[in-house]
Amino acid sequence: MTPAAPATDSGPLLPDRASPLPLWAQVCADLRRRIESGAFAAGFPGELTLTEEYEVSRHTIREALRVLRNEGVLRSHRGRPTVVEPTVYRQSLGTLSSLFDSVAAQGAMPRSTVLRLGTTVNASVAAELGLPDDTEFVVVERLRFADNEPIAHDVSWLPAALAAPILDRDLSRAALYAELHDMGVQIDAGSERVTAERAPRHIAGLLGLSPDDPVLLLERRATAQGRPAEWRETHVRADRFSLEAQWSSVGATLSATTEGVAP
Repeated sequence: MTPAAPATDSGPLLPDRASPLPLWAQVCADLRRRIESGAFAAGFPGELTLTEEYEVSRHTIREALRVLRNEGVLRSHRGRPTVVEPTVYRQSLGTLSSLFDSVAAQGAMPRSTVLRLGTTVNASVAAELGLPDDTEFVVVERLRFADNEPIAHDVSWLPAALAAPILDRDLSRAALYAELHDMGVQIDAGSERVTAERAPRHIAGLLGLSPDDPVLLLERRATAQGRPAEWRETHVRADRFSLEAQWSSVGATLSATTEGVAP
């Protein structure tokens, strides 16, 4: 009997043949661990390689891979190599759930690179919030990450009269709304519009995309106790993000618009 060998950071952990857990289930669990560690960035190995690595039968490997495919972790087609499916982060529409919270809830480490934090005047943003053209705003521009992968770029404009203390906060590992709440500003309502568009060139560069790759544009208007509190524009990678909503037939409404239609 071959004793179970300790796993390296990305290497295989041999299954314990004395364990009541089936061999395929042990291999499946270890492949999940290795996938999460980024072990297969250069490509997922074939069945023969895996049988040699784990010292098990090809049938055992096939069962482990079948489970991972059913879970959406792997994708394979006849005549093509198996590939690791990228994680798709989910966020609910119609809630105050933030991107920070959504990423953390799915087991990834959310963080941001703050590209701009200062004050500005923006007549277009003021119009979106129904404020005078000369309203001073705190502007927060961030590149958002899940673990070490960029998944979104957003810019928030907040009335300086409401949010000036945010200028002294570290937003690299904190949610904006949580920081505002700590300051006594409770974001409690708003609206959001989602459109699909081709990635603007500068956004594509930040997100590791090719120009014209698809992105989702989320435009959010938020209030705090009835006061205009935020206008936000967020570009998220369409291949790594899904927006979800619950609905019922009670009180459902539909509206149509011709503005902001993506080409």
